[in-house]
This record gives sequence, structure tokens and C-alpha cells, in this order.
Amino acid sequence: MIRTLAITRNNDVHYDIPVKELVSGDYAWFWIDFYQPSKEEVVLLRNPLRFHPLAIEDCLHTLQRPKLDYYQDHTFFVFHSLNQKSLEKEEVDLFLSEKYIVTFHLHPSSEINEVWKRLKYSTDPSILSPSNCLYHILDKIVDNYFPLVYEIEDILNDLDENSNQETMESLLERLFDTRHDLLSLRHTVSPMRDLVYRMLNSQRIAELFTNIEYFSDIHDHLLKLTEMVEANRELTTDIRDSYLSLNSHETNRVMKVLTVITTIFMPLTFIAGIYGMNFENMPELTWEYGYFVTLLVMLVIGLGMFLWFRKKGWFK
Repeated sequence: MIRTLAITRNNDVHYDIPVKELVSGDYAWFWIDFYQPSKEEVVLLRNPLRFHPLAIEDCLHTLQRPKLDYYQDHTFFVFHSLNQKSLEKEEVDLFLSEKYIVTFHLHPSSEINEVWKRLKYSTDPSILSPSNCLYHILDKIVDNYFPLVYEIEDILNDLDENSNQETMESLLERLFDTRHDLLSLRHTVSPMRDLVYRMLNSQRIAELFTNIEYFSDIHDHLLKLTEMVEANRELTTDIRDSYLSLNSHETNRVMKVLTVITTIFMPLTFIAGIYGMNFENMPELTWEYGYFVTLLVMLVIGLGMFLWFRKKGWFK
């Protein structure tokens, strides 16, 4: 699907103009949005738009690394947005020049739709330009990273408090899922940060010079996102270590109690073992009170060892 709009010299907005008429017409600038284009529509990237074959190839081969490429009369950008539900990367490709902006995406893009509506309902289209549209699209993409990071922070706080009294296995499973989500965010935010930094320091994108402070603000947001992602990854490491330490401590405590119980029963088992030997000449076997005395001795030994271990604090 292709949708188009064009801004005339008088700042009027026209929609759904054929691509060939846009290229040959006398407009202040125009915007072409390719969404899941057909093979016939993809051909328009080559003729009449005359984009470089390598840039067209990058559009068709999804999930290129965020980047920018310079060409003779335009600049090609690859951005990554994030699906708000699955955290999957979704590529947004963009061609920019003084006269036009062309967006290409194979997934629904709420960022592009918002900017499109903003331009559509703007009372003064003159305030917008191809570079302004680029800024607003990129700003929306970056802003949509923040809710995902905040959601992960809430999950980590819940894991840290464990208010639902979940089992250790369940907590660790959720924790590792969260670490995986943070890794996905990191693989998206860091390349985008590097891309915007390169845009800010480029001397070949004249369209950005008038809005350089706005792109600097986007770069600041990406720096903040990077720090938040790294801090949350460190927090997951701390929570994991705490869980493992707690689990190890609990295991050691149980083993200590079992060891104390086993130690108490060792002398009792020894006495029972002696009198379980069926020798004929054991003098105590014929003693009338031997059974009761043996039980009493075993009780005293067991109780004495229990009190001694308790005094040493081995049951704490």
C-alpha cells in the first residue's frame, strides 16, 4: 500500500497523488509512505524515485542494523522500533532529501501514523519539512522505548519484593525472561544511540542543521535509556545472586539440621547395634533391668547432645 501527500508552494496539502506526478510536479516537498508494498509498488523505488539498488535491497531484507548511508541527492536511514507487546524489532527505512521524505516499513508503524495525522490536521503545514518529519518520527520511536523500560522496572521491583510469595524456581524463571527482554532492548537502544550520534556529527546532512538541537535531545533520551537498561541488567544480576545465595543458605541450614540429627542418632545406633549382636556370652542380656537401663542411657545421651547443640546455636 502506498499513500502520498504533497505540500504546495502555497502550503496547501494534497493527498493520494500518483508517485510519478509527485516526482515530476512542482511541489515544495512531498512524503511517500510504503507500507507492505507489492512487487509492482516496490519497482517505484527504482523508477521514478531512482534510489540506489543497495538501499532498495536493504529495504527488502529486513532487520538491517540501524545505520545511515549517503547517496548523491539523498540520505538513507534504517531505524528500529519495538513492538510494544512482543518486544520484537521492527525496521523503519527512510529516504531524506530537501524535496521529499520516503518511508518504507513492512509492519504497522504507529510512529509514522502519528506524524502523518499531525501533518494532516496541522493548521500551518509550513512549520513542517522533510527534516521535521524525520525528527518527529525518530522522536516517537525513541519515546516508545520508555514504557517498555518502565514496565521492566516494575517487574524487577515485584521480583525483588516477592509479595506474592512465589517459589524460587518461578522467580528465577521470570528473572531470566526479564534479562532476555533487557538484552533485546540493549541490542536496539545502543545501535540507535550510535546512529543518532553519527547524525549529529555528520557534515553531509544539511537538512538536519536547522533542527540539530532537537536531534541532540533525542540523543540525550537514548543515553538515558542506555543507562536505565544497564542499571536494570545490573539489578537483575544482584537479584539473581541474592536468590542463589538465599537458596544456598537455606540448603546449608537444612543440611546442618539433618547433620545434627544424624550425629545425635550415631551413639544411639551404636548402642542398639551392640545389643543387636546375638552373642551368647553377653553379660547384660540376662540382666533383669538391662533393657530399661539401656533405653535410659540412650535417652540421656540423645537429650544431652540435643541440649549441647542447641546451646551452641546449631539449630538456628
